[in-house]
Amino acid sequence: MTARIIDGFLTDALFLDEPRLRRVMLALNCDGEETRIVGGAVRNALLGEPVHEVDLATTALPDVTIARAKAAGFKPIPTGIEHGTITLVVDGVPFEVTTLREDVETHGRHATVRFGRDFRMDALRRDLTINQMSVDAHGRLHDYAGGVPDVAARRVRFIGDAATRIAEDYLRILRFFRFHAAYGEGEMDAHALHASIAARGFLDSLSRERVRAELLKLLAARRARDVVEAMTHAGILGPVLGGAPNPDRLARLKSIEAEYDLALDPVLNLAALAVQTREDSGRLRERLRLSNAEQSRLADAANALAPLHCHDAPPDAARLRRLLYVHGRQPLLDALALAHAESRALIDDSRWRAGFAFVRDHAELKLPFAGADLIAQGFARGPMIGAALAELEAAWMAADFPSDAGALENMLLERVTKGAR
Repeated sequence: MTARIIDGFLTDALFLDEPRLRRVMLALNCDGEETRIVGGAVRNALLGEPVHEVDLATTALPDVTIARAKAAGFKPIPTGIEHGTITLVVDGVPFEVTTLREDVETHGRHATVRFGRDFRMDALRRDLTINQMSVDAHGRLHDYAGGVPDVAARRVRFIGDAATRIAEDYLRILRFFRFHAAYGEGEMDAHALHASIAARGFLDSLSRERVRAELLKLLAARRARDVVEAMTHAGILGPVLGGAPNPDRLARLKSIEAEYDLALDPVLNLAALAVQTREDSGRLRERLRLSNAEQSRLADAANALAPLHCHDAPPDAARLRRLLYVHGRQPLLDALALAHAESRALIDDSRWRAGFAFVRDHAELKLPFAGADLIAQGFARGPMIGAALAELEAAWMAADFPSDAGALENMLLERVTKGAR
């Protein structure tokens, strides 16, 4: 349901009736202090988008917030107390509460701030017009920078001068593109785009963890393909990735994901955008501080993709089984989606869909022999066991992975007999 504004009040916003939120507001709003709902919850309610979490801003200092939370029976966690942020856990639901702030000095990567009591000043130090709106305990909406008309137009722009906002924190370049990909329509704001291009050289000064977080969120957004193409043409994405991006392959992968009815997968999207070989996964790990699991997935996908480059159709069933055994299910599924994306085949090509389904539904393949099986048949213990198992594995693969007990026993006996000679 899309929230509406009637006589300055936000209506039809379901989160406003959340009992735990009401309890937090009641506990914090007394003795001259005021707390408001800010940011994403307000924006998403007006856009008719899901509200997943509710953040709050307050005039109360952190120690006051903690004391009032304890008195109300909430669990306060000082998740970012140096920035004035306390997370209040109410019946298992977290609410992030941050004391209002004012900038004393900005440095491009971080700012020197002090606590304040002015909601307007706090709002105008934020990045985008659609992110600075707030709603008070009575439901009145406060908009200090034209966020309401921008939400209505799905227009993403900076508060005030774009270059000034970006110079305060260069991560805002990526946030601008990410929010346009998630919520924007039509052409990008020209002032924001120009300022982002002018300041792109400062992206290297940012924490790579922060860059990774923004990029993966961007890749999961609904207009990621269009925005990634624009970022590539603007010369912004290449420096972020440390290599040449492939927006065309990403665009095709997005269409394939929709055709296959796959869930949003930012890591696979990153592979489509920037991974051709295993070495690319190592570069991205350093550039973006990827987790071990993320880097491993990219490397495994690249390994499985290597024999599929330049193919306009997937391998036959026997070859797919072999690849499945060698690489595993997830790497091969990733590789098939990427190979389809870089091929000249149509997005709805039935051969690629059938190959993907074959791997997805095929039973796991596991070597049906172990050293104990050889020994049980009289094979001598020792270092030759490993070599014999390798020969058995090669024979089993060459026979197209038989599972019949009789065939497997014959293969085992044949190898034992060979070892006895």
